[in-house]
Amino acid sequence: MRGFPFSARAVALAATFLAGSAYAATPEEADKGAGAPAQAAPAAGQDDGEIIVTTTAQKRFENIQNVPLAVQVVTPADLEAQGVRHFQDLGKVSPSLVIRPSENPVNANVSLRGIGTFAYAIGVESSVAVTVDGVPLAFQARAFSDLPDVAMIEVLRGPQSTLYGKAASAGLIKIMTVQPTKDFHVKANVLATDDREYGGNFSVTGPINDNLGYVVSASYSNWDGNVLNVFNNKRVNGRETLNTRAKLKWKATPDVIFTLSGNYVDGKTDFGRPFIRVTPGATFLNTPGLTTDVVLPGITIEPDNQKIANNDRAGTKFAGGGGILRTDINIGKMQVLGLTSYDKFHMNDYIDQDDTVAPGAIGRNIQDGRFQSRLFTQEIRLLSPGEDAFRYALGVYYADAGFQRRFYRGPVTSPQNWFATSGSRQIAAFGQIDWEFIQHLTATVGGRAQNERVEYTFDDRRLATSYGGHASDDATTYRLGLNWQATREILAFGSYATGYKGQTYDLTSNFDKNRAAAGPIRPETSKDWEFGVRSQFFGRRVTFNVTYFSTDYTDLQAQTIEQLADGTSNFRLTNVGKMNTKGLEFEAAARVMRDLTINGGLTYLDATYLSFPAAPCYTQQGPAQGCVTQGKVSYQVLTGTRAIQAPEWKGSMAIDYSPALTEKLNGVLVGSWQYQSSVYYAARDPETFQPAFSIFNLTAGVRDHKRRWEATLFVNNLFDKQYFPALVNSGGNFGKQIATQSVLPRDFRRYAGLRFGVNY
Repeated sequence: MRGFPFSARAVALAATFLAGSAYAATPEEADKGAGAPAQAAPAAGQDDGEIIVTTTAQKRFENIQNVPLAVQVVTPADLEAQGVRHFQDLGKVSPSLVIRPSENPVNANVSLRGIGTFAYAIGVESSVAVTVDGVPLAFQARAFSDLPDVAMIEVLRGPQSTLYGKAASAGLIKIMTVQPTKDFHVKANVLATDDREYGGNFSVTGPINDNLGYVVSASYSNWDGNVLNVFNNKRVNGRETLNTRAKLKWKATPDVIFTLSGNYVDGKTDFGRPFIRVTPGATFLNTPGLTTDVVLPGITIEPDNQKIANNDRAGTKFAGGGGILRTDINIGKMQVLGLTSYDKFHMNDYIDQDDTVAPGAIGRNIQDGRFQSRLFTQEIRLLSPGEDAFRYALGVYYADAGFQRRFYRGPVTSPQNWFATSGSRQIAAFGQIDWEFIQHLTATVGGRAQNERVEYTFDDRRLATSYGGHASDDATTYRLGLNWQATREILAFGSYATGYKGQTYDLTSNFDKNRAAAGPIRPETSKDWEFGVRSQFFGRRVTFNVTYFSTDYTDLQAQTIEQLADGTSNFRLTNVGKMNTKGLEFEAAARVMRDLTINGGLTYLDATYLSFPAAPCYTQQGPAQGCVTQGKVSYQVLTGTRAIQAPEWKGSMAIDYSPALTEKLNGVLVGSWQYQSSVYYAARDPETFQPAFSIFNLTAGVRDHKRRWEATLFVNNLFDKQYFPALVNSGGNFGKQIATQSVLPRDFRRYAGLRFGVNY
């Protein structure tokens, strides 16, 4: 094992962040039966100076300081402080999480601790699962929307396959929404910015009678983007979204509760990738005369360029909805929980594939497609009392998922026209036992056994060929742990866990008889060691948590170049070898005084490919840069190389000061900081290198002393620092010369706004 290359600068940086971690107050009414919090507020009788955070990481409601897992809880206040209103920005509040956006959320990537699946095929699951109110989403793109009615978000780091299944081999993001309350409650917010964003959301909760409660929530947001298309003088890179959700909670008897919820989302995005570097004199598709002055007229190509020239549309239109029936039954001291869900979603995606206004057909190359997904799930869970010395959570799980993908690209460059389907059926049984066999010393044993069947069809309409197949697989994962409650405020733990990501088919362009004959891609497995300390001091006013982790991944699923038996080569998703990711995660929070809190977190990450013998070369890569050519195949060896999208250091910190101004008014002053060290978005490619950067946000305003209303002015990216969450090497369209495009973040430029909220 390699040692950690700590330097004096690195230690100083870590020390800076040890003033903070994600802070969350105890929920006002922790609904243990529903397994989700109500509105966040200080608990009755709680010392206002205490920092108490709750989590459902182990499928029961617990104080996070008593949970021997690497889990972070994010509250709506944390999201506001860091300017997060959309799923793809969650990495700003979670240091171990990186989300790389794309022109299509299916092609976006979510990674935890440097592990994520870089694939474009339907049916290929992310290594990071996403659940909403305890129910998994069908596929990653379903999560890319606003975060309007969040009660809290939990980020579970490292393999979570034992309790949460095959799509959580690198971790899990749990989104929990507002729950019905016993008293009538209204919460609403409106927002407007100086760069043309506006929106609002509300939630109304309360009782219909003594046994029936409800939630109704909705949100609308509109932003026209920060990129100008000079072809039609319209702004792009924005989005418009409508979200609605409703819940009914019926207490049929004192021991039987039903919660029925439904949700619907409808929205659209438009997209543009400005060119920030192009070799002078480079011509589009090696066509004489088609220089950048011709194909990108009116654009000054420079690092802070915010203009594009697209003569075809680019973006998405999406809509979908679903429902969840939750059944809670108390049998003596035990609780039986049932979760039944159905979700259906579709998304049309389109892009100006050449990203230019080049004359003729080569300048009208488009890409157009449609995704459809459906998912039915059923989970039944048996929980013992959480305070017993011998505790258990046992369950069974069933899921049936189906996907469809229609895809067209052409008519000139890289033409494609195909239709594919993918399906999976999963049955699993899982359980975890925690036994305090000696006072303050608890052992954990957990396991999961599952069977999955996957199937596919692929119809290449251009070549008039069709393929189909299916496969089945059995898998088991487990977790072993030991934790010691040294004092009421200090917990030390260690664990060993295995992870599993299921087999799949690479249903993308150029799928042919060779890929069909190769069968499914083998499952990806992992082995994870974790050691940590959870601690609080000074009457629970200061929290400090640290976790060490080391995870080995085998049969890593990634894109590679392979030489086939018939002499041809193939660029496909397959099993490429091994990877190790290890590091340290720090979290802390301090209630310095009643009106002043500091919180934040920091992750040090060393993610390395242990075996990756044949990765694609980047466009400008030659022998001198490590591109090896054998026959018709060119590749680079990444063994020993740092993983992509895995910054060495990443952290965030926030300071919240709310002093009393009068007997009825408090001031609001929140400052936040995000830091990320340098990162490659494609292996060794200098055109996709993002240097280290820091972003500062500031919020100031006033609120009612009882928090019944609040008015604030915020400035995000206070010092106007430019950075890129994704970079694309498009040199292949310019004769392998330099041609680099950027994906701009929401806060690429400094912007300010007003926010007004009521909370009754």
